Amino acid sequence: MGIIGCGRRNAQLAIGKGGQEPPPEYARIVAVADLNTRRAAAWGRQYGCPHFDDYRKLLDRKEVDVVVYATPEHQHYLPCIHAAQAGKDIYGEKPLAYNISEGRAICDAVARYGRIWQTGSWQRSQQHFRFACELVRNGRIGEVKLVKVGLPSGNSIHQGSTKPEAPPPDFDYDMWLGPAPWKPYCPARCHWNFRWIMDYAGGQLTDWAGHHIDIAHWGMNVERSAPVEIEGKAVWTSVEDGLFDAPPDYEFTCKYAEGFTMRVSSKNPGGARFDGSEGWVYVTRGRIDAHPKSLLDSVIGPNEIHLYESSHHIGNFLECVRTRAETITPAEVAHHSVMVAHLGMIAMKMERKVRWESKKERCINDPEAERLLSRAMRSPWHL
Repeated sequence: MGIIGCGRRNAQLAIGKGGQEPPPEYARIVAVADLNTRRAAAWGRQYGCPHFDDYRKLLDRKEVDVVVYATPEHQHYLPCIHAAQAGKDIYGEKPLAYNISEGRAICDAVARYGRIWQTGSWQRSQQHFRFACELVRNGRIGEVKLVKVGLPSGNSIHQGSTKPEAPPPDFDYDMWLGPAPWKPYCPARCHWNFRWIMDYAGGQLTDWAGHHIDIAHWGMNVERSAPVEIEGKAVWTSVEDGLFDAPPDYEFTCKYAEGFTMRVSSKNPGGARFDGSEGWVYVTRGRIDAHPKSLLDSVIGPNEIHLYESSHHIGNFLECVRTRAETITPAEVAHHSVMVAHLGMIAMKMERKVRWESKKERCINDPEAERLLSRAMRSPWHL
């Protein structure tokens, strides 16, 4: 295993934390890469392996079979494409990509190069989320016309100076920016805080879409589908000299060709609620609820729909690496989960309804919205 990004999240993954117990059979870390040379060296010493400041050097190592990356959203695209081209299987943190165009390119590369892919939407590997979706899929609450998804509000900003200064000597800031627009370095810009800056991420909306929107799609059997109409509003605020511009509050409505509506809001209770003609099911981390309550004692029969079962997210990935079977959260599924967030963000930016052609992945008769599906890369970055 090669590790790309030696920060907080990969530190959790390496020891099985973050919603997971340590896997019964793990992989050996044989190379690490991080733009902070001091941190990369510390990981290299800890695991007794080579360390690099450029992930491409790690991908050149023949002993690396799989890579696990946990990088900012704007740095998902190129490392993923390059890893697939290098013949590595990939465990990638959610969300899949910074925008819809980059997500499509990742999916195509995974398919073209025959790679095994697992997205870090680990809620799928927890029994109560699967059970909730099985209740919905098997018609226990009747016909579902409305799904409510609650994602966090606010921007959880870590304190730091927003004044431009020279980057630390052990941090390759230009490489960190990568294909994103050039901006002067300041301590508050990087690492945790990238989430609240639209040049690099989409705030709580894109950060959490790969969790609760993903579960909503799983329950509604639209894992490889997307809305046909999206509209909503966001609260757009800028604080700390305008550095943090991701919307702290947002709400948008999605209509699906499959005949239901999904409402995504920072005001809804966190999780996914399925409202059916004969009851409802609500599921979130550590909790499942339903009406009538007797649903919670239901047994999914042998001839009913049973969803993909995984008891450990990384363990599922490693098993699929061995068997070459599809993981519980492959790239296409992750692409369509975060696609909802990207489309919601576009509609809220446009402040009007956006119509979407799911099969072609394009906005219908809307060149202005279409331009927001991708962005140009900063030179010299290119694919």
